[in-house]
Amino acid sequence: MAMTGGGNKEGVTSDINVTPMADVMLVLLIIFMVITPMLQKGVTVEMAQTDNPRDMEEAEAEDSVLISVTRDSKYYLNAAEYQIGEIGEEVSRLLEGKIERVVYVKSDFRARYGDVVAVVNAVRGSAVDQVGLLTERRDAIN
Repeated sequence: MAMTGGGNKEGVTSDINVTPMADVMLVLLIIFMVITPMLQKGVTVEMAQTDNPRDMEEAEAEDSVLISVTRDSKYYLNAAEYQIGEIGEEVSRLLEGKIERVVYVKSDFRARYGDVVAVVNAVRGSAVDQVGLLTERRDAIN
């Protein structure tokens, strides 16, 4: 009695089964789609678009101070909401002991001008060296 391997009549197959790989790739895709929005620092706002912005990679650093101004006059320091009177004091606390005292402001393009000016005034009163106003690069198509 002769025995054959593989359990089928044609012998062992050498085809690669890609179904498990496709399943793993779909799970990874879903994980990245869920995690990516959480990686953004601060609050999401529609920033003003400009043709010649200056790159400010430092704004994305882990220890950077980022103030967001929304169109409905709310102020966020990193991800926590603050009143305008509390921002200067909190910025001073966050920048305590730092050599470079830089604060980044990103504002919704529909926010009131007075709200942005109020943030800049609050920050300037807390001995900040530089204030960076963040914008987005305008697409060439527009």
